[in-house]
Amino acid sequence: MKEKSFNQKIIPHIALTIGMFFWASSFIGFKFALTVYSPFEVVAGRMIIATIICSPLLKGLLPILKHPKKRLILIGGILCEPCFYFLFETAALRYTSSAQAGMVIAIMPLCVAFCAWLMLKEKQRLQTWIGFILAFVGVFWLSFSGESSQSAPNPFLGNMLELGAVFCGVFYTLSCRHITTEISSWVFTAGMALGGALFYIPLALLPIEVTPVVLDVEIPHWLPFVSIIYLGIMVSIAGYGLYNYGVSTLSATEAGAYVNLIPVITLIIGVYFLEETLTFEQYFASAFILIGMLLSQITFKKNNEKKYV
Repeated sequence: MKEKSFNQKIIPHIALTIGMFFWASSFIGFKFALTVYSPFEVVAGRMIIATIICSPLLKGLLPILKHPKKRLILIGGILCEPCFYFLFETAALRYTSSAQAGMVIAIMPLCVAFCAWLMLKEKQRLQTWIGFILAFVGVFWLSFSGESSQSAPNPFLGNMLELGAVFCGVFYTLSCRHITTEISSWVFTAGMALGGALFYIPLALLPIEVTPVVLDVEIPHWLPFVSIIYLGIMVSIAGYGLYNYGVSTLSATEAGAYVNLIPVITLIIGVYFLEETLTFEQYFASAFILIGMLLSQITFKKNNEKKYV
């Protein structure tokens, strides 16, 4: 087997790091957009923008669509994310803070590792399972200890909805890992955008009244609309494209581990732009999540050398 060059080894990791920054910023972008628009309008808008930009790539889906089994996996992945994923996430961000949602999404790597072991036969270590349990304890502790505020009226409900988004993201990652052995990761991203647009446009047209999200900070009147454009270009295309590229190059477990960066980035951005805070107890709960994640990513060699994987 031909050994990978330095660029082939390092570029996927750089791509995933940048992609996680865009993903983390999406929580704040969603919050801004939901102050004016309904959840369906926000997602439909970002998917339409992404589809228009990615339209030249859509013809690359034809080989997959002609194959019944692969077509089913492709459609299943798109239904998981962006379709059902954003149903959960937009609902979650109406009830919880972006900082808490970012902490909940942090358990996704462990869920990916579990499902990769179950479905893709990727080997996992005992400490991965211990980390998995610690992280889940942290998520429920974080949720039960949340205090209501104007921008987070029901943290427990919001965090449980975000947990639903996590499992949608897990099955999306596994689908992406399988499909991108056949087509480019960017073609898969274009298919996601089109599938999301077709799913959310009818929902956005329904005459449903939704109470706007109220933030603890004042924002310019133009920011919600600009946030949708940002979500469509920088998150739906750049963020997902870079993540899909990483998944197609590395293992599902390795790529999923980069989601560990989301809670830290989200917390920093949320505090800076939305003036969000966590309670003292929630910081301890967050520590459980982070310890669980770190434990699952450290390999202890026989010579006691630690290696992050």
